[in-house]
Amino acid sequence: MNSEHDWITTPVTMDLVRGAADLEQTTHGVMPHRLPAWVRAQYGDGQLAMAESQPSGVRLVLRTRATTVELDVLPTKRVYAGAPPRPDGVYELLVDGRHAGQATATGGNTLTIDMLAGTAETAPGPADTLRFAGLPDRAKDIEIWLPHNETTELGALRTDAPVEPVPDQGRKVWLHHGSSISHGSDAAGPTSTWPALAASRGGVELVNLGLGGSALLDPFTARTMRDTPADLISVKLGINLVNSDLMRLRAFTPAVHGFLDTIREGHPTTPLLVVSSILCPIHEDTPGPCAPDFSDLSSGKMLFRAMGDPAERAAGKLTLTLIREELARIVAQRAARDPHLFYLDGRELYGETDFAELPLPDQLHPDAAAHRRIGERFAELAFGPDGPLAP
Repeated sequence: MNSEHDWITTPVTMDLVRGAADLEQTTHGVMPHRLPAWVRAQYGDGQLAMAESQPSGVRLVLRTRATTVELDVLPTKRVYAGAPPRPDGVYELLVDGRHAGQATATGGNTLTIDMLAGTAETAPGPADTLRFAGLPDRAKDIEIWLPHNETTELGALRTDAPVEPVPDQGRKVWLHHGSSISHGSDAAGPTSTWPALAASRGGVELVNLGLGGSALLDPFTARTMRDTPADLISVKLGINLVNSDLMRLRAFTPAVHGFLDTIREGHPTTPLLVVSSILCPIHEDTPGPCAPDFSDLSSGKMLFRAMGDPAERAAGKLTLTLIREELARIVAQRAARDPHLFYLDGRELYGETDFAELPLPDQLHPDAAAHRRIGERFAELAFGPDGPLAP
């Protein structure tokens, strides 16, 4: 083990970070954000603030001969009142693209959410140090993927050899937006979310704008996508619009057009894939809102229920079936003058036979095995030789 004076401390700056829009300076160091500061100034929604600060797809990328890497982190861990503790967020290490270890951080801030009362309180806690040792003594590319579901501030980065940014390797940048499923929901770790798996298989660089609970056709999300450099783009829409009961069909159709119009302002000919929701039986033909069932939180098994009435579809309430029909129609209409626009039915990623084999544990989110299946299928259908996003 090296003595303290052997360490080289390198500031965590944007040239060492991928998948983030910016880094906010904090008293501990920097906090990666997936929506830029100007967007964060426009909303006061706590759910979105929590989602965009959880660094799904964000990773430190550096080239070094170091055999030991240390990173000081200050996580913010979520606790749901009345429910068992959530597992700690996972930090994953890749060396030259291969999984080489993982770590979790103890301590940290604690965000306690009372879903019954609708309150949230944060209590401060101590930082922790992650340590990855025994790395090969040669020049290599190191990636540290941050937890997809746990906000983290990054302090000192220490190594026993100098580090430098990894130069552009010519891979296409894939920009993806979606719901908590794209965010990572119940994936095993940050490299096991379905977008991370699909990006690895497709040989592309991921920028993940999967925002839990917030794939809601927000104009600022479209403007963020418009302004983000990307070679390939996908937008996955459906489940959040239904389970939030946010809008009716009359508002949905022009909102989709406006969202796509804004993206096209910055990416007029970039391949753009619109993806509908995977199968979710509770909302296929039943509108939202969606509500958690608190009857047995102590067991750690919380289920979600659709609270709408199927008859309300006639009044324009959204269901997944209706959204798929309308998205397919919108894309077909626009594709007549936009040959780089495509549509994918999300049930090709996860459908009825998949639900029978790998059911959604809480009726809403896929588990780790289903994430892997969705990622593999997306890679084949989107990034394969005949796919619309073939890099």
